[in-house]
Amino acid sequence: MSPRICWDKEDTMSDKLKLVLCWHMHQPEYRDTQSGEFKLPWTYLHVIKDYVDMAAHLENAPGAKAVVNFAPILLEQIEDYSNQVSSYLHERIAIRDPLLNALVEADISDDVEKRIKLLKDCKKANRDRQINRYPAFAQLIDMVDWLLAHQDAVKYVNAQFIADILVWYHLIWMGETVKLVDSRVRRLIEKAGAYNFQDRVEIVEIIGDLLSQVIYRYKALARKGRIELSVTPYAHPILPLMLEINSAYQAMPGVSLPTLAAYPGGAQRVDWHLRRGVATFKHFFGFEPQGCWPSEGSVSEQTLQLLADFGFKWTASGGTVLRNSLHASAVDAVNVHQAFKLPSSNIACFFRDDGLSDLIGFEYSKWHADDAVADLIQHLENIADQVDQPSIVSIIMDGENAWEYFPENGFHFLNALYQRLSDHPRIELTTFSEYLDNSPEIQALPKLIAGSWVYGTFSTWIGDADKNCGWDMLGDVKMVFDRVVAEGRLAEHQLAIAEQQLAVCEGSDWFWWFGDYNPGEAVSDFEKQYRLNLTNLYRLLGEEPPGYLALTFTQGSGMPAMGGAMRRGVEV
Repeated sequence: MSPRICWDKEDTMSDKLKLVLCWHMHQPEYRDTQSGEFKLPWTYLHVIKDYVDMAAHLENAPGAKAVVNFAPILLEQIEDYSNQVSSYLHERIAIRDPLLNALVEADISDDVEKRIKLLKDCKKANRDRQINRYPAFAQLIDMVDWLLAHQDAVKYVNAQFIADILVWYHLIWMGETVKLVDSRVRRLIEKAGAYNFQDRVEIVEIIGDLLSQVIYRYKALARKGRIELSVTPYAHPILPLMLEINSAYQAMPGVSLPTLAAYPGGAQRVDWHLRRGVATFKHFFGFEPQGCWPSEGSVSEQTLQLLADFGFKWTASGGTVLRNSLHASAVDAVNVHQAFKLPSSNIACFFRDDGLSDLIGFEYSKWHADDAVADLIQHLENIADQVDQPSIVSIIMDGENAWEYFPENGFHFLNALYQRLSDHPRIELTTFSEYLDNSPEIQALPKLIAGSWVYGTFSTWIGDADKNCGWDMLGDVKMVFDRVVAEGRLAEHQLAIAEQQLAVCEGSDWFWWFGDYNPGEAVSDFEKQYRLNLTNLYRLLGEEPPGYLALTFTQGSGMPAMGGAMRRGVEV
């Protein structure tokens, strides 16, 4: 057994157990890049709920620190939404998001199909925590359920019913910190119904305020040293699979892979995503990041070398990746709560404590906030009791999807978490870069087994028949792209647009949702968007899209935990 550290009040800051809370903020490209229309509303809905709430919690806890990671393609969408809402408010130019624009249509459409879609869209929220919290909205949703079961009756519904549904839906998606401090939101909640056009415009004004301020709030926190901002490759691709599809075999020796033997020009595409990602990050925040959370914590030895060559100081992945790598390296007794480095690359790699991260993501939403925070701190104190060297615990998780399962969007949990950790005598909140600036030696890791933060494998994005089909479709269009470019058929500006569209197609999220174990509606939404993305790329290349892109190729019928939007680090 490792010797215990004896802690007392005289312990210095360097004796404390270091803890990094790393929140990953990410949404894929939801726009039809040809029309500019947002096909799904999740970017702006997560802004007004989760991104503003997390910023507020950090602003209100002066002793807290965290790492906040932004996907560059998310930042661009936030900016686009902000500009569109501003254009509507100042010039009455229509917003290119059907749900958001429906809020401010002077005359609500009486088209039955449009109304049915709006009613379906306004049900997309957590039933227990968001909908049932407000009896007035819950009653409306009960009526919506009946209407969707009797769709012939929708034509008899008046415009006021649709207006109230739309306003309430956006109110339930408002962050808890917004509901507490914005008198406009409180007034609309108290009104409870019979919302008029001015009320609907006011909702859009609130949304516009939140969109326009959210990126600056994180930038200000970083300037004050309260958070570290890090980046993900531009459109959130799985780098190891782009570099070498066969790297999936390292953690899944018997997996069935796509017909595509290798992604064409994968190394060049990885370089593109890294360069574009850093440039986009710098555009919004004014400096280059020191750390890179590779999409889904997906790493391989080649990936780490490329990140090191690119100048990143640190990266991170899942705890199961570390366990697989230690096993392959024949290393048994080692403190897992530290930074590691491969002999071949000069970049530190941190590994997620899957157990603690998954407690927050999947379990603590069912607990009383104070009990959950106390339990987490007890686990951290147990780690502190066992380590005999400077150590760092990495809690890394989705920064947006967990909170709708908590009461009040996790307000009480996050408030207590930051406060108690800030005041704790044995635990010090820090950032990855700050830790490296002050840390002792980094532990050598002889070998790295390629994998991700989900189960330590790439099974969420490859290996399933439908996921493999998606890869083969991507390979097809990439080969056409390469041929068209080689033939010199694209002018410089056309090539830039096509490269951007290719990047969207390379994002990981499409593959995440392919497969029968996911919910049917989510699979349908993302599968349609993926086929649209590929179709748009063929057209940009001046090529006819293949016929298979007109056909659905995957369906879902599963009921995974948290609706499938999150996965555990360890398979259960």
